[in-house]
Amino acid sequence: MKKIKKYLFSAAGLAALMVLLSGCASQSTKSGALKAPTSGPYHLIYQWIGLPLQHITVNLAHAIGGTNGAGWAIVIITLAVRVIIMPLMLNQQHKATLQQEKMRRVQPQMALLQEAMKTKGMTPEQQMALSGLQREIYSKNDISMTGGIGCLPLLIQMPIMIGIYQAVAYSSALAKSTFFGISLSSKSMLLAIIATVLALIQGYISLIGIPEEQKKTMQATMLMNPIMTLFFAMSFSGALALYWTVGNLVMVIQQVITTFIVQPHAKKRMEAELKDKPIVEVVTKAKIDEILKPAGSAATPATKAKISQEHADLRKRNQGKQKRKK
Repeated sequence: MKKIKKYLFSAAGLAALMVLLSGCASQSTKSGALKAPTSGPYHLIYQWIGLPLQHITVNLAHAIGGTNGAGWAIVIITLAVRVIIMPLMLNQQHKATLQQEKMRRVQPQMALLQEAMKTKGMTPEQQMALSGLQREIYSKNDISMTGGIGCLPLLIQMPIMIGIYQAVAYSSALAKSTFFGISLSSKSMLLAIIATVLALIQGYISLIGIPEEQKKTMQATMLMNPIMTLFFAMSFSGALALYWTVGNLVMVIQQVITTFIVQPHAKKRMEAELKDKPIVEVVTKAKIDEILKPAGSAATPATKAKISQEHADLRKRNQGKQKRKK
């Protein structure tokens, strides 16, 4: 479920990016570049993000030289951004693995709770009690409700993607640039396909070493990233498709590090932690039955025994009173 929420958030973020980029579009000038916005929020984005990136890209292109200079400039900028945020993403993957391992250990308790949630005719008090047990499972076992996955990497990349789009779109020099024959200002099917294939490879590697029950759930959500990549890479300029292509290549490398280094290390660390601090059992069948017990129904065996003893004591007292009257 957390994996699905993560991809839904990514889709929402990319949809917002699409709205921003489509809003950036304006009339073309004679040089072939779009006319830069002069007012409103898109002007602010261009002034603070697009224009600085445009200067960086143009200067790098001039330093590199050749007809592919602008493309290589975008590649360098993309690599710089990805390398900067890679430690953050690897750290988040480490935390996510720790959380997933804990979730796997409490899964029997969660299964009991989920089954209990399906009970028909529950009172509001019973529903609140079951919800409280779920929160208690998380709190007593130090499990994050977000699963350890943050949205900061996406938030960092969004302004860079907007800036690269604007840098090329609003520059007469960059608008005419190509990268190995691929126009940076027009849509590129080739780059869109390459970026999508790389996203599929990254998703495939992410499934290595995953338990079968989790893998079945992840296989559906794994396809969301390639589909979004294909859609957005085909919708905008070759410059943005190039950014996605290089970024996904880095993601493949990052996923290899995550799958074969980060995750095994996190699992070993969790095994050591659980020896000192085992999983706390919060939910049991007896506790579920106690919560779902119909109002006025028979109590637990211990309570029954106590009530029977009280009744026996009451009968003895009544018998004693009757003898004294006689």
